[in-house]
Amino acid sequence: MGLARRTAIRLRHDSSRVLSRLFIPGQELVGGSESRAANTVQRVLELSEEDVDAALADLFERLDHRHENLGEVFDQHAVKVADYVVNPISPARRRLMGAVFSHEYSIEGAALCNPSVVRHPDQTGLSPGHTRIAMSVRAVGEGHHSSICFRTGTITSDGGVELDVAQPFPVAGALSGAKLNRELFHSLMHDLGFDGETTASVLDSLSDRFSTIDLEIAIAKLETQSETRLNVVKTATLLRMIAACSYRSSFDPHVEMSRRVLWPAAPNERNGMEDARFVEMREPGVSRYIASYTAFDGHSVSQQLLETDDFTTFASSPLAGRGARNKGLAFFPRTIAGRFAALSRFDRESNAIAFSDDVHRWNDVVTAQVPTYSWEVVQLGNCGSPIELSEGWLMMTHGVGPMRTYGIGALLLDLDDPTKVIGQLPRPLLSPTMHEQDGYVPNVVYSCGSLLHEGHLFIPYGIADQSISVATVNVADLVEAFEPVATRTP
Repeated sequence: MGLARRTAIRLRHDSSRVLSRLFIPGQELVGGSESRAANTVQRVLELSEEDVDAALADLFERLDHRHENLGEVFDQHAVKVADYVVNPISPARRRLMGAVFSHEYSIEGAALCNPSVVRHPDQTGLSPGHTRIAMSVRAVGEGHHSSICFRTGTITSDGGVELDVAQPFPVAGALSGAKLNRELFHSLMHDLGFDGETTASVLDSLSDRFSTIDLEIAIAKLETQSETRLNVVKTATLLRMIAACSYRSSFDPHVEMSRRVLWPAAPNERNGMEDARFVEMREPGVSRYIASYTAFDGHSVSQQLLETDDFTTFASSPLAGRGARNKGLAFFPRTIAGRFAALSRFDRESNAIAFSDDVHRWNDVVTAQVPTYSWEVVQLGNCGSPIELSEGWLMMTHGVGPMRTYGIGALLLDLDDPTKVIGQLPRPLLSPTMHEQDGYVPNVVYSCGSLLHEGHLFIPYGIADQSISVATVNVADLVEAFEPVATRTP
């Protein structure tokens, strides 16, 4: 439409950004298989000391510059297989043992895409008119596994965008357990069709907030009642699975943000964490920043909630309810009429508004927009959280049309009742240009969240699911371009 100005920024994936991961021979196949750890350990034990020293020297010569402390990685992984070793071995052989059970994973080896952006929690030391930003990105590596990574940058007083160079040595967060939510468990079990008497016998014996240990004690009691209750084994399995989907991921505050990697940790995200949509909240009682993201287990998708105050410690937990089905929930930055609200694509093809009393459960959902124009005829969705203007809620959308071409559009929603669309762009704000068509997934421009600054909208967007750029739009011009919904014609 001529409203958006593309910048020269093109953030591309860097295959040299690697994580060191535990590697178990035999389990690298799709679906996993029997471990070959015992045979592998035996072969390492049979090597001569000369072979051990030479192999270690080669590893450090080739790989030491890619890791903050490669020797420590090997030592930690050696502990994982220590039970396979009966007799004492030399420190060098133990370290080589750890190296054999290690591998590098290139977190960005395939692509870098689908960003969202918020104001950085630290705004100190900036020149007047500048804003520091925190940008989440989807990093895609070997096997199409996705993780959530971060970049930082600055919006300058003259409207320019500067992205900082990512620092070396990516780090996955340290994992820990999280307090569990009884009502959320009830809602998730209801979604699965198992919130009956058997489930109630477990959950109703627990406090509003409980631990994994509390849950295991209650499940152990349930497992003694298999003769008097239905679906005991299935119920226990589902409750344990839900518990495993709630966890915390933490980083040392001294680890620079671009080094932090949210790595899949829950069973529902074993094949990836995709498309985080961050928003800065303005409501007391919730984290300063929250996001939804898509969890993919290799067969199906579900949605998870991320909560953080500082991008150092993140809490992840499942989302429940009809409005949280499928992909792409995006939270409003404040409550509306006392309730939390979110953009939803629960039916996979329309834009809807969902409401919740507690951010976790989204049962109330109203369809707001259905595909109308040719560029959105396949499906609609959002491009991140709405932005509040005096004229209404600015909602960035995506539409999918012929040849599965993705374009970025926009709506204006009523401030008091966001289920009412009061304005819409008749054509995409951004469509793939000739220079944006080729990539991992052709003909796609896609964003997971924009930022308003000094009257301009800054839209980071993925290109062909491979790289990232930024476009800017004058908001006054954008609002002027909206067509009233009641009078528009396709």
